[in-house]
Amino acid sequence: MRDLEFGWFLPTRGDTLDYAIPQQVPPSLEMFERVVKSAEDNGFEYILLPVAAACWDAWLTSALLIRQTKSIRMLVAARPSYINPVLLAKMIATYDQMSEGRISINLIAGQNEVENLAEGVGLDKDARYEVMEEEVEICKALWATREKIDYDGKHYQLKQAHIGPEIYQKPHPQFYLGGGSGQAAELSAKHSDVHLFWGDTVERVEQNIAEMRVLAAKHGRAEEIGFGMRLQIVCRQDEADAWDVAESLVRNVTDEQKEVIRTHFANSVANQRVRQLADEYGEMIAPHMWTGLTKARPGAGIVIVGTPEQCAETLQGYIDIGCHSFCMSGYLHDEEAERFGKWVRPLLSDRNPGRLKSLAA
Repeated sequence: MRDLEFGWFLPTRGDTLDYAIPQQVPPSLEMFERVVKSAEDNGFEYILLPVAAACWDAWLTSALLIRQTKSIRMLVAARPSYINPVLLAKMIATYDQMSEGRISINLIAGQNEVENLAEGVGLDKDARYEVMEEEVEICKALWATREKIDYDGKHYQLKQAHIGPEIYQKPHPQFYLGGGSGQAAELSAKHSDVHLFWGDTVERVEQNIAEMRVLAAKHGRAEEIGFGMRLQIVCRQDEADAWDVAESLVRNVTDEQKEVIRTHFANSVANQRVRQLADEYGEMIAPHMWTGLTKARPGAGIVIVGTPEQCAETLQGYIDIGCHSFCMSGYLHDEEAERFGKWVRPLLSDRNPGRLKSLAA
């Protein structure tokens, strides 16, 4: 049975308690340091950095922050065709050495079609996943040997490629992938160490895990792939207070903002599933699982709302079906990380003896 791990989101676009004002707390190095310190002090194992156009660069931001931390890892995105794969392998190996093994890689190929075009990525979805797979294969090949390698792919051809420094983590840093499409599932089955599902019903996630295990088994990886959830959380000691905070996140969002969310991410299968959940179930897909934030936020917008006991009970439902990794967001991010660490984490530790690292470790 795998150890449980919890990751925390770093809002490099800015933080807010009201999505009508997304930069209520403007992005700054000081704010990022505050969030990361709170996450590390409260037992989170990794930090997820976003890559949207409005966000600060994930590589540079995380590299600055890693030097101010002791144990937490940075989960940094690799995106197809953005960085030459030989350079990408070198960057990751350098980061891995300088941080002594505190980097993991978030594989993102689905993305926002509008931003892809704005950033000059003229690849359709199938091509992006093809390129992403070749980039992962090249990175793994370069990290596996000190010798020169050749590679003959559809999108990349290499002759006598080699890099330094040597990778620190053996055989390589962990790969994470979150996505709902068939292309995402296939790439994850072949290469990821953790497949992250977005918020959904326990029954649907259990079904998805079973399907992913079948896919992974075709590549001899049924036992190598792990599973997790990308979720939001609003936890307060009083349930009414939690709901007031949750509803205030979207109370003032304009119709124009909602339309941008609906149209800009329409081609993402994972986003389509989130919208389907809201259409089918309304605002609640299960007790304490709220869809309301999907009106104002693309991506992983399902929120656990409730008291510490209610939040822990909800997370335990996913642990019981085989999820071990949970990548969370909350508002404000430095404050919610502390609430989770003080209130929810101890309850999960009691429910899952021996599966959570001690905060003193």
